[in-house]
Amino acid sequence: MTTLAVEVSAARLLEAVFGTSNIVWANIIGLILIYLTLGYFLGGRWADRSPHPQTFYRLLLWAAFTSGLIPLLARPLLRAAARAFADLEVAVIAGSFLSVLLLFAIPVTLLGCVAPFALRLALRDLRRAGDVAGRVYALSTLGSVIGTFAPVLFLIGAIGTARTFLLFAGVLMAVALLGLARAGGRWWAYLWMPLLLLGSAWLLLRGPLKPPLWGWHPLHEEESAYNYIQVMEADDGTRYLLLNEGQGVHSVYHPDRLRTFGTWDYFLIAPYFNPPPYPPARVQRVAILGLAAGTIARQITQVYGPLPIVGVEIDPAIVRVGRDYFGMTMPNLQVVVGDARAFLARSPQRYTLVAVDAYRLPYIPWHLTTVEFFRQVRDHLTDDGVVAVNVGHTDTDYRLVAAMVRTLGQVFPSVHVVDLPGTFNALVIATVQPTSPENLAANLKGLQHPFLREVAGEALANLRTVAPDGPIFTDDRAPVEPLTNAIVIRYLLKGE
Repeated sequence: MTTLAVEVSAARLLEAVFGTSNIVWANIIGLILIYLTLGYFLGGRWADRSPHPQTFYRLLLWAAFTSGLIPLLARPLLRAAARAFADLEVAVIAGSFLSVLLLFAIPVTLLGCVAPFALRLALRDLRRAGDVAGRVYALSTLGSVIGTFAPVLFLIGAIGTARTFLLFAGVLMAVALLGLARAGGRWWAYLWMPLLLLGSAWLLLRGPLKPPLWGWHPLHEEESAYNYIQVMEADDGTRYLLLNEGQGVHSVYHPDRLRTFGTWDYFLIAPYFNPPPYPPARVQRVAILGLAAGTIARQITQVYGPLPIVGVEIDPAIVRVGRDYFGMTMPNLQVVVGDARAFLARSPQRYTLVAVDAYRLPYIPWHLTTVEFFRQVRDHLTDDGVVAVNVGHTDTDYRLVAAMVRTLGQVFPSVHVVDLPGTFNALVIATVQPTSPENLAANLKGLQHPFLREVAGEALANLRTVAPDGPIFTDDRAPVEPLTNAIVIRYLLKGE
């Protein structure tokens, strides 16, 4: 139970700073399997040399104690990594990552010793070896089920990652102390372990995991089942939603300003790639896949009026944060908590605009990048509908943008790219009708709203020709993560 809980919680411990990716998961799973392999080997030999219950329970105590130390010792390392991420210090980032992973070596190896030791103590009659082994493995697997589901479905969201580590360590420690007492051991000699963990937790777990960036002031911090969430506020009152490692801002809000001068502004002008004249009144219904804290929904409501908007967000905690801190209380906004693709499969509606804002390097849900997904989107668009997709890039590396242009081109007749000034983002816009950039210039002349005129003018000035290139993403093959990893690593190493 504790082993799987440690593995699952380890991922969340690292996600807060290093993000969630196959690289992170592969390192966690691979190293933990290596530590368990070593533990199985050493545990069997240890059990043969000292086949005594007191030895077994002392082993459990040390395994529990060192497991509880993981989040406490990792805290300063993760804070150093967070600062390094802000300054893009590659050596510190890599060193902190490896150091945290090495923290798992002793506790997981000790936990690996438990199974062969338990089997050795339980096996007293070779004629019942199969039955005893089956019972031990069944009990172990049942514990693993609890250790897998309890943190993900309940504990991490309810009490946080660090306290989840401490809870499982505490349960294992209580079992070990009780067993040691029943075996006649000096159980009281180990009471310093839970006391030390509790005292250290009280001292070390106070305050935010990550220091505020750029002089911002923290307003809110929490861990949900999906994300490490931070709400920051600048001196001028602008609020920012940060998730996990915090390198991407996912929502922006200022009560007295509509423009964000970021990616969100440009979704509103995507319909004007349609043939002119295209008045704002033709925008009838909008779906936002990747609602976050509602920046786009708020802008659309203020510019176009209270037209029907459906916003899909997978994390209910982010929805709550949006309502509490980002003014996401528009009565025309229907919030759907769930997966965007599953929502489209159920939705009977057709939309003028589908905004896909679920991508942030290196987090790209691959199933929202494929030809099959965009066919679903196409089936939910009106005859003059458009889909706008926020795609990341670096100063010189547009490989992901080119791949998305090629993939969208399999479904839509026209694809346009707006390079968003001052950001690492491009808005890739695909239209149901054949369209051209000249349409945007022609429609700009008829726009009266100052927000739309200003943003459309900037979009026109930042149109970029990106040739379709790279893989076509499909449900069968969507190498999104290797591509994004290559882009991120190149940027960290070369700055381009």
